[in-house]
Amino acid sequence: METPRLRVPEGSSELRTLYPPIDPHESGHLAVGDGHEIYFEISGRADGIPVVFLHGGPGGGTAPVQRRFFDPSRFRIVLFDQRGCGRSRPHASIEANTTWHLVADIERLREHLGIDRWLVFGGSWGSTLALLYAQHHPERVTGLVLRGIFLMRAREIDWFYRRGTNAIFPEAWADFVSVIPPDERDDLIAAYYRRLNGDDAEEQARAARAWSRWESHCVTLVPEKTQLRQAESQHFALAFARIECHYFSHRGFLERDNQILEDCHRIRHIPTVIVQGRYDVICPPVSALELKAALPDATLRIVPVAGHSAFEPGIVHELVTATESFARRLEA
Repeated sequence: METPRLRVPEGSSELRTLYPPIDPHESGHLAVGDGHEIYFEISGRADGIPVVFLHGGPGGGTAPVQRRFFDPSRFRIVLFDQRGCGRSRPHASIEANTTWHLVADIERLREHLGIDRWLVFGGSWGSTLALLYAQHHPERVTGLVLRGIFLMRAREIDWFYRRGTNAIFPEAWADFVSVIPPDERDDLIAAYYRRLNGDDAEEQARAARAWSRWESHCVTLVPEKTQLRQAESQHFALAFARIECHYFSHRGFLERDNQILEDCHRIRHIPTVIVQGRYDVICPPVSALELKAALPDATLRIVPVAGHSAFEPGIVHELVTATESFARRLEA
């Protein structure tokens, strides 16, 4: 969940910040099959370096602020909402909505836009999707900028939905489990799945808001009211909760628990920058270190005072620094 307000603390003027707000010069919906139409938009330089932004969740959707990681005078910036979320249609649909549908959608969008190769930028679930896309289409990727690494392994899901983060945010955890009867709390994901896909609209709405609130409490190092307000938006919460729960119920539709790390040999040649918050309690730093071990030539930047959000000052600094570095590399 990444719809933030950037706050740069006093004395940190040396940090790189987001580029100024810009509007897209092209947008539309692309039919990708199975009744789905994904929303996409393009901003920045029409003949610039192509970059695609992969949002988090699954189910989070894009926001205008995400255009601002990229120099609009150098990049052709592509944002899109993955199946079922944001402005994509149908809203909150989990039918024909799997990781492999999304990987195929990225390729369809690339072809639709006439792009040969592009830089791939993704955080949290977006990092998962970026790695899987690159592993299946390495010839189409000029580089990877990854943040808040999530490798869709059972232990990572259990950390956030069984035991781990709950010890750090016990008050928020109490709210999260409160909508589930005690006799169902041994498998919270399954319990939420039943409610998010049930026929009781009131129960569905209550579960969607509670699921979204849990993540919003944990996403930043310092609590953000913007995040909490978004979690209460039923339109956002239903897509975010239902789609994320759907993916986690199916372990991301991967064939093997450690699949992403095991397949990193396919992308070792791709220039990669990994940015990780030291106090990320949603996607702890251990996964970033394991990814770095699997991609020995990658650059790993651990931000000492940051959580999970892409919009904390130190994270913004490293991400903007990375996109600038790729701009220089790809223009050479």
